[in-house]
Amino acid sequence: MAFAFVFPGQGSQSVGMMAAYMEAADDAALVRDTFEEASRALGEDLWSMVDSGTAEQLAQTVNTQPIMLTADVAVWRLWRKRSGSLPAVMAGHSLGEYAALVAADVISFADAVPLVRLRAAAMQAAVPLETGMMAAIMGLDAEAIAAACAESAQGEVVEAVNFNAQGQIVIAGHRAAVERAMGACKAKGAKRALPLSVSAPFHSSLMRPAAEKLADALSGISLRPPAIPVINNVDVADERDPERIREALIRQVYGPVRWVEVIHRMASLGARSIVECGPGKVLAGLAKRCSSEVSGVALDSAGALEAYFNLEREAL
Repeated sequence: MAFAFVFPGQGSQSVGMMAAYMEAADDAALVRDTFEEASRALGEDLWSMVDSGTAEQLAQTVNTQPIMLTADVAVWRLWRKRSGSLPAVMAGHSLGEYAALVAADVISFADAVPLVRLRAAAMQAAVPLETGMMAAIMGLDAEAIAAACAESAQGEVVEAVNFNAQGQIVIAGHRAAVERAMGACKAKGAKRALPLSVSAPFHSSLMRPAAEKLADALSGISLRPPAIPVINNVDVADERDPERIREALIRQVYGPVRWVEVIHRMASLGARSIVECGPGKVLAGLAKRCSSEVSGVALDSAGALEAYFNLEREAL
């Protein structure tokens, strides 16, 4: 049975999240080596933040993005160390797309780590603190949310930016406009409208200045055709041309994460198991809500890695 790998992004981080992968000495060494490689690329100690830092420090966007990239890549390396089969296709949620591209040999890990640090800093700087906002809308369809955003904008920006699952869509933009849209969504029948604890309105058009900075940085980085297909967030496309991949990464900063469509695309390519490669279970939990044709599996510990590896080996 074909399976797909998906890589989590910002929001799945927690202090001590790598401990579950470090039961065996060789696994622990691989995880630490991956974090040391990333720390050298940035000139600072990422491991101390993830192992014994504070939740507040870990939640800072400029820390979260390189740390989650490193965690995802470490779990991918643990899978490959076991000689796990290659997935038929891959994707990553927002920041997680960079981990997918590292796993597919499109970009080197050494290049990706400082790139996502720059991406994070640029996204944080694009909108002054307290000016922007994000909110999750539960139990309302995309068309109704779009209408609520349109009537709530009043000259400001508020847009649907994350299509995470059926009935779970995130909106973002100027704080006042998002607050108006939350009320409009409730009036249209939304079950819940919850403000998110994030530092900027990610993936909204307010992020265009960040995209310009990312474009400058990406222009100096070598990208290669993917060794494994990667479906991108912004177009739901399996791009093979490095220049088109580069351009999609730039637009991803201010474009929506079309996750429901990504999972449907994976299902159309024959994937029946959506395997979350990284800490947490968020994407595995969303998989079935996106498509009834797939199931979700989380590689959130060494035991989960071993169990899925054995399952795949038995299926051969």
